[in-house]
Amino acid sequence: MNMLSSNSFFYLMCAVGLTMCSPDKAGSQNADNTQKMSLDTVKKSNEDWKKVLTPEQFRVLREKGTEPAFSGEYEKNYKPGTYVCAACGNVLFKSDTKFDAGCGWPSFYREAAKGHIIETPDYSFGMKRVEITCAQCGGHLGHVFDDGPKETGLRYCVNSVSLKFIPDTIKK
Repeated sequence: MNMLSSNSFFYLMCAVGLTMCSPDKAGSQNADNTQKMSLDTVKKSNEDWKKVLTPEQFRVLREKGTEPAFSGEYEKNYKPGTYVCAACGNVLFKSDTKFDAGCGWPSFYREAAKGHIIETPDYSFGMKRVEITCAQCGGHLGHVFDDGPKETGLRYCVNSVSLKFIPDTIKK
């Protein structure tokens, strides 16, 4: 295989791996105790995004890529805090909704607030999934599946490079 086809094969296998640890359907439920917030839309050209994102963040957030399973910075992070979009800072998830799904990517059972994540059907690679994107900047986050914990039944499976973690500060 030449380098291009090897890379293409690698990314296809990452996508297949992401799907293999979940069913082929997902819900679009949101918990009743979250609030919908209005967001200011962030629009930038690809050239502008390339100035503020790393090449890997650009590939995942703007080109709908996937980082390899078990490679992300936040996959095993269980510190208290908040996860925001790495591109625009939109609050996406709280650490108390994070759980170990065993799939190799950070997983959450609820978004931080209604309307902060957009769900869209995704039929790429011949699979039926639900893509999740940042409602503020449109950045690709990952996918949501309906095999999560009982509280919501959802598993938001997210690329670490799509996130930035802000630890809670201890107040004395």
